This record gives sequence, C-alpha cells and structure tokens, in this order.
Amino acid sequence: MLLTPALIAGAVACLAWWASTGAILALVRTADRRGLHGAATLATLPVMGAGLWAFHVTAGQAGAVYGAFFAALAVWGWIELAFLTGVITGPNDRPARPGVPEWERFVRAWGTVAYHEMTLTAALIGLAAMAHGAPNRFGLWTFAILYAARISAKLNLYLGVRKVAVEFIPTPLRHLPSHFRVARINWLFPTSVTALTFATACWLERAVQAGDPAQAVGFALLATLTALALLEHWLMIVPLPDEKLWRWMLPAPAPATMTTTGEDEDAVR
Repeated sequence: MLLTPALIAGAVACLAWWASTGAILALVRTADRRGLHGAATLATLPVMGAGLWAFHVTAGQAGAVYGAFFAALAVWGWIELAFLTGVITGPNDRPARPGVPEWERFVRAWGTVAYHEMTLTAALIGLAAMAHGAPNRFGLWTFAILYAARISAKLNLYLGVRKVAVEFIPTPLRHLPSHFRVARINWLFPTSVTALTFATACWLERAVQAGDPAQAVGFALLATLTALALLEHWLMIVPLPDEKLWRWMLPAPAPATMTTTGEDEDAVR
C-alpha cells in the first residue's frame, strides 16, 4: 500500500521544513550576536558542496528520492544563510525613501536582494543542467518549488500584505522591511495562493496515482512542500503567531543599537 510511505514522506517534509528553518535562524542569530556573519557563511560552505555532490549522485538513482530532496534543501539552505548573514544580498543597503515614484521604489527594493536572486536563478539553471535526462528529478522540483514560492512571497511583501514578520530580521538586513508594504491585500495574492493550491493538488494526484513507492514518496514530498509554501502565504494576511514555532529555540537577539533613518543616511551620503 503506497499510502503509508506517502504519509511518512509528508511528515518528513514538515519536520525538515521546521528543523532546517530553525537551524538557519539559530545560526544567523548566533552570528548576529557575535558579529561573525561572514565566518558563519564560510564555515557552512561544505554544506553547499555536499548538497551539490548529493544532488549529482541522486539524480542518477531513480529510487533515491529522500536523498535528492535533502540535497536540494542543503543547496537552498546555504544560499538563504548567505542572504540572511548579509554576504549575498544586493547593492542597496539603505532603508526605503518615502514618497518616491513607484518605479524608483521597485528599483531600490530590487537592489536590496538582486545578488541573492541572481544566485538562486543561477543555482536553479545549474541544477536543471545537472538533472537533464536523469531518472530522478525530485531534487530539481524541490528547488524549483522553493524558488517559485520565494519569488511569489517577496513580490507579495513588496506589493503589500497585512503581516510583515520582522522578528527574525538580522542586523545586516535591518533595512529590508522598509521596502515592504503593509496592506490588507494586493492584486497578486489571489493568483499566488490559487497557483500554489493547484500545484499542491497536482502533486497529491500524482502521489495517489503513482504505481511505484519511490514515486509516491517523491510526489508526497513535493505536495507537502508546496502546501507549506501555501501556508506561509496565508500567514501573510492571517495574524497568527507563527514565529512561536522557532522563537523558543533561538538564542536571545543582540542588544539594540542606534541606527540612522533613510533620510539621515541619504543626507550623509
């Protein structure tokens, strides 16, 4: 019966999402307290290397579904860590300026994440090349889901959502929330949740119809990951304290320091 392996896969995906997010946040918080952002990113670089190696190996093994899934998470996780530590971000490190035209606001917001988004895009292209013609593409689909969900989330934050979570924003990215907008809802949000809902249903249908246990597990992993991305989108407009999932496991934040406003920085620079 394929249902049991698929259910187990769903539980594994949820645990991996929670644990990997918590581990990244804990490492970033520790680096923040000690001022070791670059060192933390460099020290974890072997995780990226191991992920790429495992991705290459598992792509040629049709049954290595879990291995491909965790390989993609390792690659994604290290790039996210490099972003949160401020190592790979963008050329703009200033808070948003109020009253600028919308096109300028977009350019400035893009500038805060440009290098990171280009790194993710390059990684997706590279992984697609590695998985081309391979029997196991679940690692590629895992990374692609994370990539699409992140782009959607950032666009929704830029356009405006009810809840902008700032509790875990590290020091190097303190300027980032100023480029987001608080609003009841935006025009993109319905499209985002509809697409994620449809994708989740498609993965579930494939998991149910799969005749091979490995395929059932793989599609169950993708369905759960997409459903979690859908949940994260809904939490942007539903005021639930989702940060409690990780707050208890993180070290205390660094003491607050005086910072300049966007207007002050522009006056100085």
